[in-house]
Amino acid sequence: QVQLVESGGGLVQAGGSLRLSCAASGLTFSYYTMGWFRQAPGKEREFVAARSASSTTYYGDSVKGRFTISRDNNRNTVYLQMAGLTPEDTAVYYCAAKLGSRRLTSGDGYEYWGQGTQVTVSS
Repeated sequence: QVQLVESGGGLVQAGGSLRLSCAASGLTFSYYTMGWFRQAPGKEREFVAARSASSTTYYGDSVKGRFTISRDNNRNTVYLQMAGLTPEDTAVYYCAAKLGSRRLTSGDGYEYWGQGTQVTVSS
């Protein structure tokens, strides 16, 4: 049974930083592309970042230069380091996993999803 468990969300002031973690189990982690998505109330799900099995990284336009995705295959964990946070970054952040490296920015291509962690940025 595959499980993705996010942690690290919380309340932070604008300009602050947070690091999200996603611990995976039940899959061969190193084979999977790991992605982060977010969804704010009343908005569609948005691609944030992805890191393929070969460690190629991709970022959504709204987070480029501020967020960094990394992975530790020994710990079966993917991280999202977020800096320069703004109230527009407020959302539930989801970790997701997929095999292959195509269509990484589309949530439809991901096989497994975590439950999400709330990030709230106050102004």
